Amino acid sequence: MSKSKSSGSTQFVSYPYQTYDPNQLYAQTTPPFQQFPTTPQNPSGSFIPGAPGTQPAPFIEESYVENILRMNLGKVATLYMTYENNSQWNAKIFKGVLEAAGRDHIIISDPATGRRYLLLTVNLDYITFDEPLNYTRPALPPGVR
Repeated sequence: MSKSKSSGSTQFVSYPYQTYDPNQLYAQTTPPFQQFPTTPQNPSGSFIPGAPGTQPAPFIEESYVENILRMNLGKVATLYMTYENNSQWNAKIFKGVLEAAGRDHIIISDPATGRRYLLLTVNLDYITFDEPLNYTRPALPPGVR
């Protein structure tokens, strides 16, 4: 309570208050308990054969550069790369044996020197090969041409 003066007389003003209950405060800030599904899954959430209620999605290979390069490991490739805002060189050509390809990189080696290059695909413009490529068209869902 506090005192408030108004026109020469003293008045008491009552303010509402709340009691402090630590259990009630905890209950308001804690999220409700959630039950997790009992269907077994791998840590990645992928399909486990024989698990009830789960079915694998049909596998469709997608035609990404990394997959095409993986089908052609061991072949000699010429990679044309550009590097924006580079004061020394804007474009560079790398030639070597294709050793590995990932989502964001390509590894080639120069057979003459043994030097290996890890190249980022973000800088890749195009690739040429002097021999036919191994390439299998990805399977498309029925009705798609």
